[in-house]
Amino acid sequence: MNSLVTPDTEAAVGFGPFVFYPQQRLVTRDGEPLVLGGRALDIFQVLVEHAGAYVSKQALLTRVWPDSVVEEINLRVHIAALRRAFGDGQDGCQYILNDPRQGYCLAASLAPTTDLERHNLPARLSPVIGRDKVLGRLLADVPRQRLTTVTGPGGVGKTTVVLRVAELLLEHFADGAWFVDLATLTEPHQLQAHVAQALGLAPDALIRQLQARRLLLVLDGCEHLLQACRELALRVGASAPGVTLLLSSREALNMVDECTVQLPGLARVSPLELEPQLLASPATQLLIERVGARQQGFAATDRDLVAIAQICQRLDGLPLALELAAAQVGVLGVAGVLEQLEQGLSLLSHGRRTAVARHQSLEAMLDWSFERLSAAEQRVFQRLAVFERPFTLKAAMAVISCSELGVDQLPWLLSRLASQSLVMVEACANGVRFFWLNTTRAYALEKLRRSGQWSLYHRRYLLQDAVKPLHSRPAPPRQGLEQRVGLH
Repeated sequence: MNSLVTPDTEAAVGFGPFVFYPQQRLVTRDGEPLVLGGRALDIFQVLVEHAGAYVSKQALLTRVWPDSVVEEINLRVHIAALRRAFGDGQDGCQYILNDPRQGYCLAASLAPTTDLERHNLPARLSPVIGRDKVLGRLLADVPRQRLTTVTGPGGVGKTTVVLRVAELLLEHFADGAWFVDLATLTEPHQLQAHVAQALGLAPDALIRQLQARRLLLVLDGCEHLLQACRELALRVGASAPGVTLLLSSREALNMVDECTVQLPGLARVSPLELEPQLLASPATQLLIERVGARQQGFAATDRDLVAIAQICQRLDGLPLALELAAAQVGVLGVAGVLEQLEQGLSLLSHGRRTAVARHQSLEAMLDWSFERLSAAEQRVFQRLAVFERPFTLKAAMAVISCSELGVDQLPWLLSRLASQSLVMVEACANGVRFFWLNTTRAYALEKLRRSGQWSLYHRRYLLQDAVKPLHSRPAPPRQGLEQRVGLH
């Protein structure tokens, strides 16, 4: 997950029609965001810091790729991308100069500017990795929708994504973008006052004061205040047409005009892939980046890369889980972390001490979700853990139903688990089927084992002819997990 710090204001510099916001790593042209890659932005930031002076190619390579040996062609590629984005050479404008011996120079005259009271967005201290596709979709959809909700399991990086969308759309809204963290709220009646405080408005007149505003309102972590968020969304929609809502939640609001975007884990690849494919995997990149942030000079060996790919698969590409695993590499090494993960999730039970309790670790997030389930939902959640591969509703009904959990209840209960991102859903030739994330199944298995019902439902699972080979989605490696709970 990305580290965040909240500034009071955003210092920025302007040149021509462009404005550069260093904390947001954002460049706009006439108020519209430019699409620039992370390395190009790193290079541009160095050029801004030395505006009017040449920066040698070696200095740029050292600053932008501190732990890697990179060919000069990489630098030229990103410089070319910057020049295209700035329209260098068009209408006589030239912002980036090149001298074969001296390097590159930002020749533009920079003018300081400020972006006061138009946002309260936290500034990122690390890049967003592997989210280009979903960001592209959200950047196109959010301005056209009244309400958009980004959903997904705990730890998948919903906060990071909605914040990045808000950063990139900041100039699209005349009255800015405003971020409201709901994690600390415990009661629904606190919501309106909390939102008003973030916006600097009077709680009793929040909706009236929003009527003439054109802004993006980001509500982060709505899953425990769904009804209050629905009511607020209805009131805002009815009275403040210029306000666009962007939400993050493990569960959608299920409103008629809601656009829902499901956020998956970061893409990962098989450990059998060659080194270039392993290094190109977003999950691998994040894990290496987080280890490197803690261990200066960390360089993954070939053996490390294979183990890192296995860790990324076992942890479903969940950014929070990868961050927590990275924190242990300094003590255990990459291979040691993988070995500990074979024994379950206990390695990930300690994490971010500054976060609220339920966001400090993966186990704490799953505990919080589990405790909010009804007794019947908890029983279904635990018993479904016997399924090693994707399964259908029919298979679930055959294996886990009993006198206290009739087959007529299961469709609704299973849909409830899916809506809360505890069980995942995918389309198949015969409709839909369900599957587990490795991390969530490991947690559910431990719950089932402690309940004393593992043997009963595992035996039913084996005896039923309910689970057929599902070739379109190969089961991920689970040998260590299965040995721990007695599947073999």
